[in-house]
Amino acid sequence: MARQLEGSRAVAETVARCRPEVVCAYPISPQTHIIERLSTLVGAGQLAPCEFLNVESEFAAMSVCIGASAAGARSYTATSSQGLLFMIEAVYNASGLGLPIVMTVANRAIGAPINIWNDHSDAMAVRDAGWVQLFAETNQEAADLHVQAFRLAEQLSLPVMVNMDGFVLTHAFEEVDVPAQEAVDSFLPRYEPRQVLDPAAPVSIGAMVGPEAFSEVRYLAHVKQLQALDAIEEIASEFASAFGRRSGGLVSSYRSEDARTVVVALGSVLGTIKDTVDELRASGQRVGVVGIGAFRPFPAAAVRHALERAERVVVVEKALAPGAGGILAHDLSTALSGLPLDVHCVIAGLGGRAITKASLLELLGDADAGQLESLRFLDLDRSLVQGELARMAAVRRSGPTAENVLRDAGVVAARLS
Repeated sequence: MARQLEGSRAVAETVARCRPEVVCAYPISPQTHIIERLSTLVGAGQLAPCEFLNVESEFAAMSVCIGASAAGARSYTATSSQGLLFMIEAVYNASGLGLPIVMTVANRAIGAPINIWNDHSDAMAVRDAGWVQLFAETNQEAADLHVQAFRLAEQLSLPVMVNMDGFVLTHAFEEVDVPAQEAVDSFLPRYEPRQVLDPAAPVSIGAMVGPEAFSEVRYLAHVKQLQALDAIEEIASEFASAFGRRSGGLVSSYRSEDARTVVVALGSVLGTIKDTVDELRASGQRVGVVGIGAFRPFPAAAVRHALERAERVVVVEKALAPGAGGILAHDLSTALSGLPLDVHCVIAGLGGRAITKASLLELLGDADAGQLESLRFLDLDRSLVQGELARMAAVRRSGPTAENVLRDAGVVAARLS
């Protein structure tokens, strides 16, 4: 039954219905409410049998999940931003060992400068770690994706990361239908690990591999990711049949069948983009939307099929590769190689900056008029940028850039409330 719930609580209650046997985490905003709710459920005996572990760091949290998963326990954790980076060595180990851990990432910017608000810098920093990366547009989808994530992880013996936008989703209250326990039990089989530490049948996990076999092991990791492309779609279809709603999948399309311009994005910004497209459609502009549901493995064939009839593609992404540009746009351009269409990258929403309908209307108006650059920074204050560049050119000891820009913007200090 649908209820008004905070996104974090909806995710926590859904994860609990997946019956994890080990939940381990170190709190970091905006992930904390998920773990707090799970600890309450474990403490009250409503999630049992399950061991909840408080640890001293995010690295320890992932390390505990690795040990628990290797011992045959269904394992879960959650993190965000700097926490994801702190556990990065263990993140690679989890995928390299083929352990079906599920982790929620409450997406948040990476410092410096310090910023606790949403963008996708954290997920993009580990995009090549060998985890499946799913992105949620809404809190309903965030909850549903966790049921699918456990099924996918255990089917392929591969870790899965569910990304939901920090604060925008994690702290938002909206109507969510948390899947019933009986329905989850029916959809998610009892966990039977492909590999397990068993004193009765000893094996080595985490062997040293030299040049004679390392390429083959890494190639097999690539093959597993490719297998996930089919599995993600199959599981999403089965979920839709079992629960009566579509969540997840590789890509989703909205009003894009006859669109000349198609906007591509990840996560919650898709809602604002769809509202903008509705307004433009009402005025006669042929604009559509394609949402990427699975960023890793990258669904190149599905993306190509969804966009092959467009004339131009506008990629709106909440992350930046300094010196290169857009990360999603690069992958998408590779997937579209050879097709006669223009790809434009728009960097937007960094550090939680609002992506407004007004800005999107102007952006898509420029695209329709053929005036959109190949790379644009949405709502960039160029006066602040030019001021700092001039300062750096004039004075050798110009000082820290972040503090200079804050002062020029009329902000004394950035305060966390």
